[in-house]
Amino acid sequence: MRPLILAVLAAAALPAPAFAWGGTALAVIDRAAIEAIPDDGPTFLRRHADYIAGSASLPDGWRADSEPFSKIEEDPNHGWFKEQFAFLKPIPRSRYAFVLALHKHYEEIRDKDPEAAQRTNVRWTGTLPYAAMEAYERLIACMRQIRALRSEGKDTAFAEQHCAFQVIRLGHYIGDGAQPLHDSVNSDGWRGDNPKGYTTDRTVHGRFESRFVDGMGLAVSDIAPRIGAPGHRDGDMFDAILAFLDDAAGRMEQVYVLEKRDRFENFQDRDVREMVYSQTAKGAAMLRDMICRAWSESAKTSRPLTPSPLDPANPAYDPETGSAPPLSGL
Repeated sequence: MRPLILAVLAAAALPAPAFAWGGTALAVIDRAAIEAIPDDGPTFLRRHADYIAGSASLPDGWRADSEPFSKIEEDPNHGWFKEQFAFLKPIPRSRYAFVLALHKHYEEIRDKDPEAAQRTNVRWTGTLPYAAMEAYERLIACMRQIRALRSEGKDTAFAEQHCAFQVIRLGHYIGDGAQPLHDSVNSDGWRGDNPKGYTTDRTVHGRFESRFVDGMGLAVSDIAPRIGAPGHRDGDMFDAILAFLDDAAGRMEQVYVLEKRDRFENFQDRDVREMVYSQTAKGAAMLRDMICRAWSESAKTSRPLTPSPLDPANPAYDPETGSAPPLSGL
């Protein structure tokens, strides 16, 4: 496996959400997912495994203060701090509807609870499932192009590269989501009431996902047997991503319980290793499932909706966002 070059990222000290899993785990998740693609799936991605795994941390490079427009857009894509929007049910199926709902709640509470209002915004809630769905649908689109080129007897090399790039993006967000500390406001140290005395040290995030993972020597062979057969062949993918994030979030406190033992200093700690194996395997399985599902969806003919999602005549049209939200079922 090629080592990842993270020198550009190492100097960045960002507030929550922090960089994901470190380079090792993200690369392992990507490569394990690609190796688990069945022979009736998009096997062309195997040719790009080195590129995908070697670029697994690429989206973190879009979050530097030196590129502020990119940072503003990209930073929220790496977290999903569900405690921050517990009031919001169901979760909107539109990134912009989500942002507007947060702002409305902010206006409702800014006078009576200014501290909570200060963190009721997209930066402190995250937009990870939207980023994942956007990459997933772009993957479908470029896979559809590969099918079209094949049917015409044309070269697919460039289209394959486009798909590999979308897998890099998708793999990063799914890898982030598998890391429990990316799914909670307690991303970088425990916040608020702390009767169990969990650490408030902001380095907990990196000590778990980078230092420990590197120290234990995580490899594809550790998680490949855990990935299992492809799933998520049908059903709503957005709902599946939300369920995936909820599952990881349910393991957040256990990370803090394990940290109390020895600050993740013992790389042989079986329970911490099991947490890493379990969550990276779940990330790889989810990524593999989404890649295979995208390939299946790409076989369907793309047809415009009538009325268009941008047409006010569409019964689901939302005048606040200027479009109808995505339909369920994909």
